Amino acid sequence: MTLYHFGNCLALVYVPYYLAYKQSGLSEYGAFWKCVQAGMIYMFTQLAKMMVLATFFPDNVADLGSDIIGEFLKYTVDLADLVGLYFVLSGIPGKGHSKVLTAGIGWATAEVILSRALLLWVGARGAEFDWIYVQKCLESNILLVQHIATATLVWLWSRHNLNKNLKTVVTILLIISCYKPLLLEALIALLGLSPWLGLAVKGAFTLVYGVFTLTIYAGLALLEVIGNY
Repeated sequence: MTLYHFGNCLALVYVPYYLAYKQSGLSEYGAFWKCVQAGMIYMFTQLAKMMVLATFFPDNVADLGSDIIGEFLKYTVDLADLVGLYFVLSGIPGKGHSKVLTAGIGWATAEVILSRALLLWVGARGAEFDWIYVQKCLESNILLVQHIATATLVWLWSRHNLNKNLKTVVTILLIISCYKPLLLEALIALLGLSPWLGLAVKGAFTLVYGVFTLTIYAGLALLEVIGNY
């Protein structure tokens, strides 16, 4: 039963990532090593963030005045993820959709391997079943959408033909993506939501975030098509 639960959790986490890679057509572009490169940049970025946190932020966030201010400053370091994604996108040739999918899937896969593999191996193989591991697996799927949307926004931000008003919207969405975990955790704690409802709130937020991103991307793609005519 333990191995059965562990296998289910592994499938729930990694199968959507595999399907996203295969069904997006990236395998036809030979983008596997570009995804690996994105994963390597992800690891380097996380190492740099840990060094910044260890150097400039005290262990006791209360020293900064309050827990909220301390957590806010810590999440500010996540802006480095946007820089890392920018470098990933810069090193990927091809059209926009293949660039953002390669960067987003590669980045998300590296994160899920580093953050979930050990957790599942140690926890999901336990003698007792716990729904928390299923919730973590579902949250990983939400993060896949989040990272693809964020990679798309970074690509849009780097475009010179993006309308200034839309660039402002893209910038705001990118900043929100960095502070999203803090904002959602504060909202869930304020409303006293259960873990399942909290997961639903995260999924709904990511869905809206993704729809906004897709709308801007589709609009820019349409303008490029019209411009070619």
